[in-house]
Parts: sequence; structure tokens; C-alpha cells
Amino acid sequence: MGTPAFAVPTLVELIDRGHHIAAVYTRAPRAAGRGLAVTSSEIGRAARSRDLAVCTPSSLRGEEATQAFNAHGAQAAVVVAYGLILPRPILEAVPYGCFNLHASALPRWRGAAPINRAIMAGDTETMVTVMRMEEGLDTGPVAMEERLPIAPDMTAGELHDAMAGRGARLMARALDALVRGDLVLTPQPARGATYAKRIDKSETRIDWRLPWRAVHDHCRGLAPFPGAWFELAAQGKPVRVKVLRTSRGEGAGEPGSVLDEHGTIACGSGAVRLVEVQRAGRQVMPAADFLRGATLTPGSRVS
Repeated sequence: MGTPAFAVPTLVELIDRGHHIAAVYTRAPRAAGRGLAVTSSEIGRAARSRDLAVCTPSSLRGEEATQAFNAHGAQAAVVVAYGLILPRPILEAVPYGCFNLHASALPRWRGAAPINRAIMAGDTETMVTVMRMEEGLDTGPVAMEERLPIAPDMTAGELHDAMAGRGARLMARALDALVRGDLVLTPQPARGATYAKRIDKSETRIDWRLPWRAVHDHCRGLAPFPGAWFELAAQGKPVRVKVLRTSRGEGAGEPGSVLDEHGTIACGSGAVRLVEVQRAGRQVMPAADFLRGATLTPGSRVS
């Protein structure tokens, strides 16, 4: 049960390990892109390419949904970034239970955006975790976990990719232990829980009044999607620029002021240097290429 690309490595790993996939559940196709074309989810496409049954219910609540789920005769359910709530009848429908692959060191960063929130908070390490699901939000007992360091310049996209592969192997190990009967479940600690709420577009704009480290973590925590951004004036009109990678810059000044020709921008304390950006409607590019055609001259301001 999954939807985005993050779930695909787990599906592939389970197939390669010889597990029989009774069915794949995913979110229904949605209209996306400029043409609003209706496209299947990444996990849906991966499942169909392997001739697996794909189910796309809009909800798992109700007797009809429960009966359809029971009809597969599955012994366990594997859930990876599915996107729908599993009600109690679904959680109790499989003998071994439902196991979720979660991208955080539970109980820290329960919720929808653990990868982004960990980086935005400046965490230096995290975990990929397999837990048995219960009705609470990411509150179930932990089956297995594996620690991952978060490098100072690592982006959310890079951590996402690392966790997808590690998580797939961890879930396979957990299911192997489940089959052997020696999987140990450990209740989550009562203290230390935090909530990783979904990223809202209102929080993506860069606040140059923050210290350089907070600005740096904000940018990498939102890269590559949805992307932190600022605006600059170009021919009298504001142009949005996404900042996908930064480094620590030298110097200080009024927050938002450009300090040199290399794209160093002053923060509330310290400064960041632009490394990789994307101007609205353009491709991602090195900041050096962007600066050759931009109006980011020393002394100018961004907002």
C-alpha cells in the first residue's frame, strides 16, 4: 500500500525476496502538470509493469472496502507513504498486522513530512523505521530501525533517496523475521514525540532575517520540492527564484542584501551563498550561470 516513488523500492525488494503480492493499493490517478493529464501513481505504474493487481479506492472506510480488502487473503499489509487512513477493520483484517515504513526516528517527527522537517530543524541524524500500525498517528510499536546521518549540506531529496533504498531492505528483513516468528516489537517512548506537519506553501518563502544556518536548513529541507524561494526585481517585475542548494557565505549586512558578485546574501546573522537555483519557468542551474544573467549585484536586495 503506497503511492509515491518512495514506495517503489520496497515493492521491488519484496518481489525479489519471493514474497507473493496479493494486491497493490494506491491513491487514485490525479490530474497533474500544465495539461492536467490524469496519471497513475509511481507505485501504480511499477505494479502494473509487473502484472500485479492494482486497487485505487477513494476510502478504506465502510463494509464494502473491508470486504474487498479481505478478499485478497493477505497475511500482512506493507504500507509505505500510502496517503489514506487505515481504519480499525483494515488494521485487523490481516493475521500478522499492517507494517508501516516511516522516515524518522519515532516518536520524533510523526506525520506527513518527516524528511523535510528533520532537515529544516537542523537534525544531524534520523532513522528509517518499520512499525506495526495502530489507530494512532504513527504511534505503533517499532519492529526495526536503522540510523542514517544527515550531512550538513544534504537536501531532502538526497535523504529521501537514501531512505527509500535502506527502508526497502529493512522492511524485507522485518517480514523475514515475522515469518520466522522472531520479530520483536518495542513500544515507542512516551516522551520526545514531535509532529511533522505537511509542508504548506505559506512557509516556503525564505526569511532572510533568520540566522544563516536556519536559512540554509530551510532551503535544503525544501529541496527539490516544493522549493524555498525569494523574489528579485527584473525589469520592474518581481521574479521568483527557487533556492535548491546553498553553502555558508562570508560577510554580514542588512538581511536580504547581496554582499558580492558570487551570490552571497546576508541573513539575520552571517550569510548564505547561492549554489543551485531555479528561476520561474526555467531549468535548475548552478548559481554561477544564473548570476551571469541576473540583477544580483552587490548592494542590491532580494525579498
